[in-house]
Amino acid sequence: MFAIFNLGTMKLSVRREKFVKLAEARVSKALKEFQLIGNLSNRSAYEYTDEDVKQMFRALQKALDAAKLRFSETGAASNPTFRLEE
Repeated sequence: MFAIFNLGTMKLSVRREKFVKLAEARVSKALKEFQLIGNLSNRSAYEYTDEDVKQMFRALQKALDAAKLRFSETGAASNPTFRLEE
């Protein structure tokens, strides 16, 4: 019985390691993408309205809230896309 418990612990350990590895990579990638979004604030290179900015950050906040909710409830994955409304 000890061997079964030990195997279960090893299995959980592998799952934890996989989670940590993927979480670190994906969060790091998301943070880099947020930095790139911030680069769009350069008015000498881009033209945008305050409404554009509000729409962008509403969409980002909605996606972040949905991802956070999935950690507390069972929820279906979504495939979000973003389009500025003219």
